[in-house]
Amino acid sequence: MTYIKRLLGAHARKALARGKSILLLGARQTGKTTFVHAELQPDIEISFVSRTTRLRYEKNPELLEQEIQSALPKFKRQPIIFIDEVQKIPGIMDSVQYIIDNKLAQFILSGSSARKLKSGTEVNLLPGRVVVFNLAPLTYQEVPPENLNIENILIFGSLPGIILDQDLENKELDLDSYVTTYLEDEIRTESVVRNIGHFAQFLQVAAGESGKNCNMTKLSQDIGVAATTISSYFQILVDCLIAHRIEPITETSTKRRLISSVRYLFFDLGVRRVCANEGTKLPARLLGDLFEQFVGLQLLAYRDLNNRLAKLRYWRDSAGPEIDYVLEMDRKYIPIEVKWGTAPTLQDAKHLIKFLQEYPNATEAYIICRTPTEYVLGASNNIKVISWQQLHTIFSH
Repeated sequence: MTYIKRLLGAHARKALARGKSILLLGARQTGKTTFVHAELQPDIEISFVSRTTRLRYEKNPELLEQEIQSALPKFKRQPIIFIDEVQKIPGIMDSVQYIIDNKLAQFILSGSSARKLKSGTEVNLLPGRVVVFNLAPLTYQEVPPENLNIENILIFGSLPGIILDQDLENKELDLDSYVTTYLEDEIRTESVVRNIGHFAQFLQVAAGESGKNCNMTKLSQDIGVAATTISSYFQILVDCLIAHRIEPITETSTKRRLISSVRYLFFDLGVRRVCANEGTKLPARLLGDLFEQFVGLQLLAYRDLNNRLAKLRYWRDSAGPEIDYVLEMDRKYIPIEVKWGTAPTLQDAKHLIKFLQEYPNATEAYIICRTPTEYVLGASNNIKVISWQQLHTIFSH
C-alpha cells in the first residue's frame, strides 16, 4: 500500500535527535507502526502484538535489559528500540526507564490505549524521559489531492487505509470490522466493563451525540444505567483514544449563565458513523454538523503538531449564543465559528462579535467554511473568513 508521509515525522525526528525517547499514542489504524518504520527507522523492533512475544517478556521482565546489553556492541551509538503496543505489558516500563536512565538506548514506544499505562504507578508514564506524541487520522494536508473530497471524508473519515481505498464498499466493510474488533478486543477481552450489551448501546448513542453537549442524566435514562456509569464509559473512550473531551469556557465578566457540560468528539468521522449505526446516505442537513466535527478534529490535530500547550474549548450561553470552538493559546482566546456555506456574512459573525467584546484577551476571530477565497468581515478587520484547507494557518499567528 502507498505510504502517506505524516506531518508528525519532523517533530518526532527532532525529539530523537536531541536524545529523547518517544511515546507515540494513537487509535488503531492511524498508522503508528507504518509511520515508525517509514520515517523513524528504529534499529531494533519488539512487537507486543504477538502473544508469543508478550509471554516471553511477561515471564521474564528483566529480559529486555539483558537483550539490550547483549546487542550494544553491534552499534556505534545508542540504538533506537521500537516497542509496538507497549500498553499490553505496562510493567515493561520499569526496564525501559532503567535503560534510558543509563543511556543505553532510546525508545519509540507505541500504544493504542492510554488506559493501562495510566492505571499503573507514576513511573509507568516515564515523566521527563519521553516526549509524548499523538498520531491522529490524516489531516487535510496529508490526504493525497486525488482523495481530498470533503463529503467523502465526512462520511468515511480519514484513517489512512480508508482514505487510500477507492472502493466505497470496501471502505464500509473495513469500518464495520474496525468497530467490531474494537468492541471485542478493547472491551470484551480486557473486561473493562461488566455489561458489553450496555456498552454497545452506549457506544451507538454516544456516537450520535458526538460534538454535542452531554446530558449524562438523559443518557443514563435512555440506556438504563447510572449516570456515573455513563461518565465512566466516556472515560474509557477517551483512554482508548476513541474520543476527545472538549471542555467549556465557564469564566465570564458578565451575568451570562454559561453552559458547563463537556462535549466529546469521536476521533474519526467514519468510525463515528458506523458506531452510530448510520448508513452512507446521510441527509444534507447533517453535513453542517459533521463539518463542524471535522473542523474540531483538524484543530486538535494541528494543536498537537504546533502548540501542545494550547487547549480547544467551546463557549455557550444558556440563552442561546454559542461559539463552536475557542482556541486558548498563549494566554489568548481565538473564537472560531464553523459554517457549511461558502460565503458567510456579518450576520453569521454576531456571536463572534459578542465574544470579542466580552473577552479582552480575544483580539481576532475566524469563520471556517468552504469559501474559495479568504476575506475579512467588519470594520475592525479582526474577523477572518477562511477555507477549511487553511485552518492550520491559525496556529502561525
